[in-house]
Amino acid sequence: MSKVDKKRGKAGASLKDAMGLYGYMGKYKMIFIPSLAALFFTAALSLAFPYFLADLIGGPLGADHSDIDTTALAAKVNRVVLTLIAVLLVQAIISYFRVRGFIKAGESALTDIRKRVFANMVRLPMSYYMESRSGELSGRVANDLGVLRETLLTTVPQFARMIVTLLGGLVFIFIASPKLSLIMLCSIPLVILAIAIFGRKIKGFSKQAQDALADSNVVIEESVQSIADVKSFGNEDFEQNRYEESLSRFMGVTLQGAKARAAFTSFIIFTLLGTIATVVWFGAQMLIDGDISEGNFVLFVLFSIFVAAPLGSFPEVMSQLQKTAGATERIRELMDEPTEDLDRLAATIEIGGLELKDVEFTYPSRPDKKVLDGVNLTVEPGQRLALVGPSGSGKSTIFSLLLGFYNVDKGSVMFDGKSFDEVGLGNARAAMAVVPQEVLLFGGSILENIAYGRPGATADEVKEAAKKANAHDFIDEFTEGYETLVGPRGVKLSGGQRQRVAIARAILADPKILLLDEATSALDSASELLVQEALAELMKNRTSLIIAHRLSTVKDADKILVVQGGAIAEQGTHDELMAKGGTYKLLAETQFNS
Repeated sequence: MSKVDKKRGKAGASLKDAMGLYGYMGKYKMIFIPSLAALFFTAALSLAFPYFLADLIGGPLGADHSDIDTTALAAKVNRVVLTLIAVLLVQAIISYFRVRGFIKAGESALTDIRKRVFANMVRLPMSYYMESRSGELSGRVANDLGVLRETLLTTVPQFARMIVTLLGGLVFIFIASPKLSLIMLCSIPLVILAIAIFGRKIKGFSKQAQDALADSNVVIEESVQSIADVKSFGNEDFEQNRYEESLSRFMGVTLQGAKARAAFTSFIIFTLLGTIATVVWFGAQMLIDGDISEGNFVLFVLFSIFVAAPLGSFPEVMSQLQKTAGATERIRELMDEPTEDLDRLAATIEIGGLELKDVEFTYPSRPDKKVLDGVNLTVEPGQRLALVGPSGSGKSTIFSLLLGFYNVDKGSVMFDGKSFDEVGLGNARAAMAVVPQEVLLFGGSILENIAYGRPGATADEVKEAAKKANAHDFIDEFTEGYETLVGPRGVKLSGGQRQRVAIARAILADPKILLLDEATSALDSASELLVQEALAELMKNRTSLIIAHRLSTVKDADKILVVQGGAIAEQGTHDELMAKGGTYKLLAETQFNS
């Protein structure tokens, strides 16, 4: 179960918490506040339409024409209509600038939120990503930010206009007839109760629907990333079924939520509009009995209709706000996750000495299985140390601890005689470069992928690094040279070419410490020779740790450590270990004689 899944059962954030991200508007308050004021002003101006219309219908146009001055009537009608047109013109002009301002402030704030979310994501510790599926995480962020965008730019302005229209309309309704207004307001407690009951259900279903949609995005991302495996195993139908099943779960939850929203909408329509119809019926009786004037009755009816319009969209607005509450909760969780401390400290790594002292470690997701148990190793500056042993013995875990992906349970990791805390995570990683077994390049150009080792490097520096990595010749053969796009994860390059690009990247980074994780194990003989030559260039004058299953690649290492069961079983040079006749000799004889 992912960390995100574990949090699904937590109590939801309140609507106040959900709208807390409006704090990002503060940076743009010089645009947002005038736009918000314009919103309220134009909403208030919209009340002029039913007011003037009531004046026309219930006033001169509703009078007995035999008893009035038609010239005066025409003049009044013209004056009322021209005033209404002038009001509508002012409203239209202000609305233009209000919409522009709202969009500018809203999109700017959303951009800041996106930046903050991504900045936090890339600084989350590896333990977080070990418990979360990347497709789920990225899909959830995209979906939740999409919900927030819709609410921020559309629903909230709509809600604000609704409130102004409702309150302003009620004022005019009270002026027209306090008695009828009180009858109408009797429905408000029922509406509030409905919001409390249906709102909670809608929010729950909306959050579950967002989670289910994120799960379906996982299938897409995983299938695309592993498309070669999908096709080689002929599992297109399997992946299609997997995606359809995830969409079915999404549709199931969505339809459940639709029932709650439909019930809420039906209740609002019946209660509020039914109340208005009933009140109008009472008003007609009052008009017959002479308890209300014709003008006030017309005013009441028109403003009741005017108020009913926003109330009709009230359920959808509340549903969207409840949906936003769930989305915002997840965004806040991600933004509040503790990140790695990457500050550069004064105690930098100068010469590249390494030491692990009595290190014990278990993965947070598997606390019952000790991966490293009392590991001690020392690497002098410039020394080449090889780690060999069976899969799962803890070799790659040692690399992860050196890179600070996890904290040791016991013992210490030392750089140049200084503890990890003294050196700092930022300095430690800046002093190291990794060449993994499976190189996953970014989807840009070859130049961009090599320059990733030192952002800001010049094209000449990139080419020099490529030459040292035996990569320049094959790059130069491409029509677009260094601007050749490598495709998603570098699929347009062969394994050997990707390895040499990775080595060029490491050369450009100029690290003090080099970590090589099975860098040649998946290559053919010709590619391996070129990569080995590039690695030899890369390891010059650098502290190097090498994980290898092919013992032929580490025979010349200054020291070889045999890792077995999370501990150092043997150590020494190749000749010393062969003379001891232990595990290393058995592995070597098996490989060299096969």
